[in-house]
Amino acid sequence: MATWKIDAAHSEIQFKIRHLMITNVTGSFTAFDATLESEKDDFTDAKINFSTEVASITTNNEQRDGHLKSADFFDVEKYPQIKFTSTKIEKVDDEEYKLTGDLTIRDVTKPIELEVEFGGVTVDPYGQTKSGFELKGKLSRKEFGLTWNATTETGGVVLSDDVKLLLNVQMIKQA
Repeated sequence: MATWKIDAAHSEIQFKIRHLMITNVTGSFTAFDATLESEKDDFTDAKINFSTEVASITTNNEQRDGHLKSADFFDVEKYPQIKFTSTKIEKVDDEEYKLTGDLTIRDVTKPIELEVEFGGVTVDPYGQTKSGFELKGKLSRKEFGLTWNATTETGGVVLSDDVKLLLNVQMIKQA
């Protein structure tokens, strides 16, 4: 059984949400951890666990970040982590997979499916074996209790329900 740990210095956990229905706001989490266990070299039997510290959220706006950490959204005091545990992985072709798992936000757990692009495996200059993945998906924030919104004076909404996820992940094979 091979165990892989996330290389946080070479990984990004991002999300995008429509603001005023005309542009996207991009945010990210800077503190996260992930492990992948697999017997097979093609990762078709992989078991993946991921967590992020919600307090590490950043959208490059201190006031907005504070609002996202509050009870209106993630309520970091009560729910400090977002977690994902894989339940199934399907190989579509040599570079594409479908990853299904349980995502937990604010103590609400729902299944989510992510598209995975496998970037390959290589050995870095320090002799570490690394694998790379890009994961994409979307979720309904309301399904996870993230229901805060406001209305514009013309009756439009400030935030869309759909949140796009984009993760660029580099994993290090453990000795």
